[in-house]
Formats: sequence, structure tokens, C-alpha cells
Amino acid sequence: MFTVYIRGSSNGTEQCIQAAKKAQSVLGMVYRQFKIIYKEDFGIIYKTYVIPHLEYCIQAWSPKLQKDKMLLEKVQRRATRMVKGLKKLPYEIRLKKLGIYSLERRRLRGDLIETFKILTGKEHQLQQIF
Repeated sequence: MFTVYIRGSSNGTEQCIQAAKKAQSVLGMVYRQFKIIYKEDFGIIYKTYVIPHLEYCIQAWSPKLQKDKMLLEKVQRRATRMVKGLKKLPYEIRLKKLGIYSLERRRLRGDLIETFKILTGKEHQLQQIF
């Protein structure tokens, strides 16, 4: 179950903390069940169980602060180290070998897709009445 934390003066930090906590706990459960994770299995497990927690409602509460972005990216760094044979490699190389992108790049891609939908009229916007 996903929970979105909304406060009047919130900058998304609380949502980032909660999302990272939940994703870290899911990673812990995955690690306890699969001591060895191969590259082929990683994609299925990670995309099914972890990514949804890191990306839930991301366009609404996209992290603005660098510390929030790093907190979420830290989860992905940990996950990629769990893959057999990739633990010692630098993060960027692990991403490339696994065929995934950094969370920052995924957020940017999502923002660009939403912008395109709005500009081409494919996305129905909420209209403000003043």
C-alpha cells in the first residue's frame, strides 16, 4: 500500500524519507529470500517490488532538494550491489550492465512525457476556477 504525505509547507522531504524507508525494507526482504541474485532475475524483482515505492506519484512530489534525491538514489545503489558479480563495480557501470537508468534520469523522462502530453492535448488538465 502506498501513502502520500501532504503538508501545507511540505517540500517533499517527508515523502522521500517514507518512500526510501519502505523501499529499503522491501530490499531487505528480497535479500533474505534470495541470497544470490543474478542479473536476469534482478530486473524482474527490482522493477516489481522496489521501483514502485521509489516512483509512486513522482511527478506530484518530485524531490527538489539534493539530499532527498540522494536518499532515493541510495536505495538503488544498494539494490544494484546485490547482483552477483557487480558489487565492486562503480554505480554508473552497474546501471549500464543492468540496463537501468538513475532515478534522476527516470524522473526527468517522466516529466518530459507529462509535458509532451499536456502540450499535445493528450492529457486532461484540471482547470482552476478563479
